[in-house]
Amino acid sequence: MPEGPEIRRAADRVQQQIGEREIDAAWFAFPELAEQAASLVGARVTRVDTWGKAMLIRFSDRRVLYSHNQLYGVWKQHDADQPPDTKRTLRVRLTAQGRSASLYSASDISLWHEDNLAQHPFLSRLGPDLLSQEVTAGDVQQRLNLKQFHKRSLGALLLDQGLVAGLGNYLRSEILFFAQLSPKTRPIDLSPGQQQMLAKCIIETTLQTYQTAGITNCDAWIKQAKVAGESRSQWRFAVFDRAGLQCHRCGEVIQRIMVGSRRLYLCPRCQSS
Repeated sequence: MPEGPEIRRAADRVQQQIGEREIDAAWFAFPELAEQAASLVGARVTRVDTWGKAMLIRFSDRRVLYSHNQLYGVWKQHDADQPPDTKRTLRVRLTAQGRSASLYSASDISLWHEDNLAQHPFLSRLGPDLLSQEVTAGDVQQRLNLKQFHKRSLGALLLDQGLVAGLGNYLRSEILFFAQLSPKTRPIDLSPGQQQMLAKCIIETTLQTYQTAGITNCDAWIKQAKVAGESRSQWRFAVFDRAGLQCHRCGEVIQRIMVGSRRLYLCPRCQSS
């Protein structure tokens, strides 16, 4: 499933396509939305942002189109008279000034008034979004110390969207590696300095992934990995998907373990505590 940075980049593309433009035509596959399509004509798209792995298209009449891509959903941008050649099932199409943004294959789609958006059954359970909301390392550290989070292992906690929204499996491995922490460690076990470093890594790794279209690794280690003949799927990460390869930091062999049903990669030397 795409993680927060990928959804934020998709939102940027939709914003570029139809943002600040008035809707000329709207189409929805689901009957409960189809009956509202005509009422969106004339509304301006004021902003396209994200909350975790959900995209929010905001209109000038204060309505918000919520969509979650889940595993298979994808937004495509195209000219209004040239729809993409795809076998995917069309779910939503918004057209403005000859430009269209079309959502395919997703099924979790709904239209809300912004005053009621916090009551959405998924959004109401989320922590703050690191890319669409103003979140500081201090904010994240404070959340790590909340009663519902501070005694949970980091390997499980970093996938809990209630802590912060948008983290997923590869980001979890990368964040723990850069913070040099074991997935078994709990926030309550950390010193204030370690908590600060973890909070900083959560924000900075997520932001870098967004800015670089999926690269979490640092330049020096990327050069080292390329010389060693690693593929892009390996050198783009510092630790994720690198089982059996040497740790960039200390040379130890990277391990793959299972935390619940999800794979996690770590350096047994750098992340011994």
